[in-house]
Amino acid sequence: MEEYLPFVISGLGLGAVYALSGVGLVVLYRSSGVLNFAFGAIGAIGAYVAWSMLEADWPQALAWSAAIVTAMLLSLAYGRLLAPRLSHRDPTIRSIATLGFALVVVGFTEWYWGEQPRRLVLPTDAGALDFVLGEVDVRLTHTRALGLALAVLMMGGVGLLLSKTRVGLKMRALANDRDLSALLGIRVLGVDTVAWVLSGAFAGVCGLLLANIVRLQATLLTFLVIPAFAAAIIGRLHSLPATVAGGIAIGVLEALAITVPGFASFRTATPFLIALAMIVFYRTGTRQA
Repeated sequence: MEEYLPFVISGLGLGAVYALSGVGLVVLYRSSGVLNFAFGAIGAIGAYVAWSMLEADWPQALAWSAAIVTAMLLSLAYGRLLAPRLSHRDPTIRSIATLGFALVVVGFTEWYWGEQPRRLVLPTDAGALDFVLGEVDVRLTHTRALGLALAVLMMGGVGLLLSKTRVGLKMRALANDRDLSALLGIRVLGVDTVAWVLSGAFAGVCGLLLANIVRLQATLLTFLVIPAFAAAIIGRLHSLPATVAGGIAIGVLEALAITVPGFASFRTATPFLIALAMIVFYRTGTRQA
């Protein structure tokens, strides 16, 4: 079993980003009922902004901040300008509308920056945590360790926001009944704005990490939202701890798929298969209940 440890450690970092993405999706869904298919595209354009600033020799801290702010503003723009016009439509239509927004963002990104893949270098790439498990030397880069730490910290932060603050109470109220919440005096648009901004912040952070761990390419990062959906589905679009655990598990399984003979070249399909399996499982369980 020890020969699999390097793959497990490698998968932890990627899984942590999947977990972060899943939390970002769940936060928005619990408030607005929207599954944001544009999450990956929004994160990608933030990462491209950071890459461009670094190429122009801007300070690194400013570049990372600009990436997150760009993602937040883009998410906010959709949440304030387009989402309210669909607020009384079927949840499926509201979610599919974000897919159209994702296509627009990806189209702009490929037009402006081109389709060639790049890699975003982070300062945390320079160091790593080296330790021994059994007889195996294991190396975990600081970037992947940062992803794990952020997954836990941001999950805890969102949990506290939802359970201990007035804004969190309003978000939970909207998740239960938006129309009744509006009648009770809750400013639905204002609460939705908070949710979209939070989702954009998560997208910006995840875009930076994925552009480093995988590669910076708009189409790839857009479709990497699928593992986040799988993690969110494992948490039933409600439980943050289950979402984080699911995202980390997906990343580890994807890494371990490299060791499966005949499947290694298709390992990137692992999150898609897990997402499909979880949808079938929950639909079957609901029907039996």
